Amino acid sequence: MSDATTTDERLRLLIERIERLEEEKKGIGDDIKDVYSEAKSAGYDAKIMRQIVRLRKMKSDDRREMDMLLDTYKAALGIA
Repeated sequence: MSDATTTDERLRLLIERIERLEEEKKGIGDDIKDVYSEAKSAGYDAKIMRQIVRLRKMKSDDRREMDMLLDTYKAALGIA
């Protein structure tokens, strides 16, 4: 087998792997949407839940810094 054929085969396999992973990612995204819909049906606010998930992903120092900046901006704009 020539180097070009080996390279072409490897590229094809990598592309197929990416395609499979993209399908899995879409499936997981659909599952997440279902959970948010379930939460909304139970009376929870999905928008707030998304913010909480985003905050939980952050490092605590980054979250504190963001909170301080937000408070500073709110104070500057007179937002209570």
